[in-house]
Amino acid sequence: MSLLDSTLAAISPVGEDASSAALARLNSLTKPLGSLGRLEEIVCRYAAIRRDPAARWGGGTIAVFVADHGVADEGVSAYPKAVTIQMLRNIAQGGAAISVLARHFGLGLEVIDVGVETDTSADPMPGVRYRRIGAGTRNFLREPAMTAEDARRAIEAGIEVAREAAQSGVTILGIGEMGIANSTSAAALLSATTGVSPDRIAGRGTGLDDARLRHKVEVIRAALALHRGALRDPLARLAALGGFEIAAMVGVCIGGAAHHVPIVVDGFIATAAAAVAGELHPALREHLFFAHRSAEGGHSLALEHLNARPILDLDMRLGEGTGAALAMSAIRAALELFHNMATFTGAGVSQKIQ
Repeated sequence: MSLLDSTLAAISPVGEDASSAALARLNSLTKPLGSLGRLEEIVCRYAAIRRDPAARWGGGTIAVFVADHGVADEGVSAYPKAVTIQMLRNIAQGGAAISVLARHFGLGLEVIDVGVETDTSADPMPGVRYRRIGAGTRNFLREPAMTAEDARRAIEAGIEVAREAAQSGVTILGIGEMGIANSTSAAALLSATTGVSPDRIAGRGTGLDDARLRHKVEVIRAALALHRGALRDPLARLAALGGFEIAAMVGVCIGGAAHHVPIVVDGFIATAAAAVAGELHPALREHLFFAHRSAEGGHSLALEHLNARPILDLDMRLGEGTGAALAMSAIRAALELFHNMATFTGAGVSQKIQ
């Protein structure tokens, strides 16, 4: 049995008993019932995913997967492909937005090269882990982006990252990405998955003008027509239209669910990964938190299709895991309240008159 198959087989429904126990404690705290709103729901979901009624916090990490895309050759990005490796270095050196947020919130940061076109593994960049599948995907307007085997290898690289995080004691894991043209790949996947037309799902990415956005939409339309035979099967669809970093994030979602680690899904591109992962196991989506409603393209439509309610809505569309980091700070705040507020009995506060 492959790592992917065995990990899918290990996924089970979340622990409703743990959720109920957490709710009972929330209801004993010195506040009106339900007055912390969604923070209470977050605590209960966290407890359920962890199968831990005490909802203990063991630390959080953001995993940022970086890779290049062959479809960048079609002029679908406002930036050149060289920016991918430049941003890989910037994130690892601490200068990117996700680097700042991870430091600020005390989160671990894993920066993982799964397929940057320029291979620096022989002279490794400090702060970068190498799980390379190849030197970027192929141009999916001409041929499948990945072979089925490469897509599986990328998924399994993500599974391994989630497993290692769980074994190290991490109790929540955020996913983010970087890769020029990956919003085109994500839009193609989300269009194929949700049935929403490319003109409604695709966004401006790194800042396309109107003419280049129209071109991006036409590239996606043509790719969907070319690969229509692969679109019904989620793994074949991922191989045809995805990227190494998107496939790795699929793997993190699967691995997190199998190891009872909640996964915080960043924005538009990470949601494309979560959508594919959710098709591979019926219990997987209840192990995910969706961080924020991205301003990129039709992210709201994708979230609606997934019946997912994001934690935040800040008009962000940066990627990198920035929305996941902010949402993880809200989750941590909810858990701090859960653990450290006094109970009515302990504080000698009278409860609601019956």
